[in-house]
Amino acid sequence: MTAPPLRRLPRRLVVKLGSSLVTDGQGPRARFLADLAGDVGHLRAQGSEVIVVSSGAVALGRGRLGLSRSQRLDQKQAAAATGQPLLMQAWAEAFAPLGLVTAQLLLTAADTEDRRAFLNARGTLAALLKAGAVPVINENDSTATAELRVGDNDRLSARVAQLAGAELLVLLSDVDGLYTADPRLDRDATHIAEVSALTPEIMALAGGSDRSGPGTGGMRTKLEAARIAAAAGCATLIGSGAGERPLARLIGGEARGTHIDAQGNPVRAYKSWIAGTLAPLGTLRIDPGAVKALGDGGSLLPAGVLAVDGAFSRGDCVAVQDGEGREVARGLSRYDAEEAVRLIGAKGREIAGRLGYSRGDALIHRDDLVLG
Repeated sequence: MTAPPLRRLPRRLVVKLGSSLVTDGQGPRARFLADLAGDVGHLRAQGSEVIVVSSGAVALGRGRLGLSRSQRLDQKQAAAATGQPLLMQAWAEAFAPLGLVTAQLLLTAADTEDRRAFLNARGTLAALLKAGAVPVINENDSTATAELRVGDNDRLSARVAQLAGAELLVLLSDVDGLYTADPRLDRDATHIAEVSALTPEIMALAGGSDRSGPGTGGMRTKLEAARIAAAAGCATLIGSGAGERPLARLIGGEARGTHIDAQGNPVRAYKSWIAGTLAPLGTLRIDPGAVKALGDGGSLLPAGVLAVDGAFSRGDCVAVQDGEGREVARGLSRYDAEEAVRLIGAKGREIAGRLGYSRGDALIHRDDLVLG
């Protein structure tokens, strides 16, 4: 059964490709990558922004170095260091005929869990997408320790969807979705086209992680990724990368897959996290003009700041108060407390002159701000 076609194309989506699709273990699967690049180009032409999360570096590196499969961290990291340039070259060649530029971004778990690194990664992604590049993301396997690794690119892709504010996560591999049982072992297994909630019963259908192929994930990791994405307001599509134009057919409802609903939308989920989870570590007191600007949907600019209290770092949550001390908003500061003090009353063009650098005109960008 095919997954239902999307009611509308997502504004931003993350597409994750498993190792078994990207490489045959010896080299990249150039035809598949060209097909996928064509699908991405078609989506971009219709107004969607696409971020690619690609496995394959370790498998390509093993093939180039002649290494056998091993769980030893040093060998895996050596393979990743060798294979990552090969992987990016393959993607660059796939997108070049379309006139699209690829950009590499290597992440670790810390980049998605630490607020400062989170904001940096999100800002980099936003800048790349604005410039028209296709971000190609992988875990930084060549340097990350076991403690710092996300562990598989299914979960990494969900974290990327979360930090990018994506509306859809597409997990492409060698499986075409979720079944009531393992279809390789049970002829009566039934395909599940749509999941409204990831209940314990649904999670139990995934069984254990299948690690027989060149990748490191299985259906369980895909459902765990979908759970992360759903909590961030992002829906998930799980489908097969086999055949021509797999991404376009899956999104169009022409290929078998499993659609997993989101919980709300990305903006609401992100702002709920700011408002309900993070304790403010500082306070910014602002003038009436700034209060009005925030109410009209604007960002908090240094020009409207009257006072700064607390010892907060960049990326920390701060409370925003009016002149009477009433909290009117809270959000994530793009500057630390010391920098914020130096920027009191500054106009955007004056920031670099006062600090010697600039992280943008806003002290708190409207995307990172919740009104009280």
